[in-house]
Amino acid sequence: MTEPAKQFAVCIRNDEYEESLQLRKIYEVLEDAFAEQHNMIRVIDEEGEDYLYPRDWFVPIEVPQRVEEAIGGLTHS
Repeated sequence: MTEPAKQFAVCIRNDEYEESLQLRKIYEVLEDAFAEQHNMIRVIDEEGEDYLYPRDWFVPIEVPQRVEEAIGGLTHS
């Protein structure tokens, strides 16, 4: 069984969460139906934890396979 493609987003806002989120940084996005229903997004933040943040704080991006492989070791699973 193949692993689903990872999703990534760039942080464009971090109100009061400067220690957890860095502006202009790429974060791994985890699927979360609850988050989607509440206009939130689940990302693995600077503390290495998956946490919910407002969806409009991020811009989803698609990265080429080679880039995904390169940053895969930099993000937490």
